[in-house]
Amino acid sequence: MKITALYAGALALMYLFLTFRTLNYRRTQQVEIGDGGDKQLLRRIRVHGNFSEYVPIALLLMGFAESLHLSGTGLHVLGLLLLVGRIVHAYGLSQTPHILPMRAGGMAATLLAILGGALACLWLALT
Repeated sequence: MKITALYAGALALMYLFLTFRTLNYRRTQQVEIGDGGDKQLLRRIRVHGNFSEYVPIALLLMGFAESLHLSGTGLHVLGLLLLVGRIVHAYGLSQTPHILPMRAGGMAATLLAILGGALACLWLALT
């Protein structure tokens, strides 16, 4: 599962970046639990949380699709949609005020990756 591993590695690095970005801000603002009413901290928490909510299912679907022999091209399309979608979404949501087209476009790319992975898994498992 080399192709899925490639995107999992890249996304794990992004996850760590978002994690440390949130932790560092939390530390500088001295907020141990929750968001402390800090809107910037809340924004960082949600960027990190949103990533955590969507990436695992997408990577699982990619891994299953790869194990079912989805083409390398198909896997790269799914992986690039996911990776670019997560970068664009995180950037757009991180801005104050957020950049709606980037936030929405990133989410759309992420959901397309999940939909594509789901359909590929269903198709390959049934044929």
